[in-house]
Amino acid sequence: MRRRDARVDKPGTKGAPGRTRHGEASGTPRHMNALKQLPLWLRISAATVSILVVGGIAFAAYWVYRLQSNISKAPLTAGAVRTEAAVNDATDRLQILILGSDTRDGKNSEYGSARDSTGYGQSDVMMLLDISADNKRVSLTSIPRDLLVNVPSCTDPKTHTVFPAHSDVMINSAMAEAGIGCAVDTVNQLTGLEIDHFMMADFNAVKELSNAVGGVDVCVSDAVYDPDSGLRLPKGTSKVQGEQALAFLRTRHGFGDGSDLGRIQAQQGFLSSLTRKIKSDGTLANPQSLLSIADVVTKNLTVDDGLASVQALLTIGSRLKDVDLSKVAFVSVPTEPAAIDPNRLQLVQPQATQLFAAMRANLDLTNPGATAAPTASATPSAAPSSAAPVPSTPAAPAYDKALQTVNVADGTGIASRGEEIASALISGGFTKAGHFLAAGVGKTVVYYGAGNADVASDVATMLGIPASQIEPATGVAGVQVYIGTDFDSGTKYGVASVPADVVKQTANDSKCQAVNPYNIAR
Repeated sequence: MRRRDARVDKPGTKGAPGRTRHGEASGTPRHMNALKQLPLWLRISAATVSILVVGGIAFAAYWVYRLQSNISKAPLTAGAVRTEAAVNDATDRLQILILGSDTRDGKNSEYGSARDSTGYGQSDVMMLLDISADNKRVSLTSIPRDLLVNVPSCTDPKTHTVFPAHSDVMINSAMAEAGIGCAVDTVNQLTGLEIDHFMMADFNAVKELSNAVGGVDVCVSDAVYDPDSGLRLPKGTSKVQGEQALAFLRTRHGFGDGSDLGRIQAQQGFLSSLTRKIKSDGTLANPQSLLSIADVVTKNLTVDDGLASVQALLTIGSRLKDVDLSKVAFVSVPTEPAAIDPNRLQLVQPQATQLFAAMRANLDLTNPGATAAPTASATPSAAPSSAAPVPSTPAAPAYDKALQTVNVADGTGIASRGEEIASALISGGFTKAGHFLAAGVGKTVVYYGAGNADVASDVATMLGIPASQIEPATGVAGVQVYIGTDFDSGTKYGVASVPADVVKQTANDSKCQAVNPYNIAR
């Protein structure tokens, strides 16, 4: 038997020296020979494209990993039940609650004491960003930190501790016990909206963002110095960044009458200028600039789970790049000194509820007086088509309005709604009108006791409530207007409208901030 290694192959046969198993010449494989036969310029081009593709993939992977690693997240709610489906961030109307945190931990420790760095902190800034589905309108509605509101019961997502509801507390305290989700739930309860996302940034975000864009132009009416915030600027226009940008936004006493309202106007002026700068620089259309800003922002940002991805954040940025500056509206919730504490604020009615209704109806806030029927989500019960008859020549009533008992039972679940309707009745002559909180209902009804049918009809006519929603009821003294969620705004049933003077400026406007006389630098 022949040994295997003693076998001799014949030339030209399988296994002959200089041939491969497939009869090919030894050395370079066939596909490499084919590549060598290509023109030099084509080989160089192919190699260059390969390098660019591999490099591009590596670059994209690096940035996705880097930005994703920056993002912190927290739950969107603190126990409130949501009734609306999740939105498509790329195509739907989008509402994002923007918060500025006053926590003093980490890089922010220089702005407070050790006591300030514990817990969730309070919201130093609160603005509701609203982007229309067609990307043609954007509004930023500021809610003062001193506004007194009712905070719902909230559950801490970390400890699962349930905190009871609070009445007449400052809105900036809403997240102190149970986190950002409690602030979202509070704003939802206040406005009747269901916010889609939130973004919370800290002090350091302002400094780094202002540096990333090369500074922001601001204007002041007089030279200003605020020792509390460290703001010091000459009269006129200055470019602020870093610490001075933060001081401009933080100053509590520097502008207006030294209240939170003056600070809000300064914040809106700063954001208006920032929007113009980003727009003129083409930042949102420049991937390199956008990535640089995204890197700065995400390092100091906490978002809800739905926004906790690079793609989601870039999607929102891309939606804002083509918006007309005149349709970027800065809005202020109508407020006045609170009756229980003049150092705090309360909603001005009916303007505040009217504003919230206009927002729910998705009206253009830059168009005062614009009206629309309530949206489906705001009107769970459809209004009958028949309306209370309105005589062309009203006859004098056979009774004295000032002597009639008319009570408003508030079943809307919206703060101050009953007071608003009672005020409208008082203005209309029913000076004994009162209001009280009642169980929630979907449909508004005017109830009346014996002998008060004519009063009920007049009350319904004044409020625009259909005649089919007037009913007799035993146990009612006089007239009771039981308002439901189908009448959650305005003083005329079934109509939402934009109140005057809620838009303080647009991104197209450049304004100088009025310096508080006590902080004018001499």
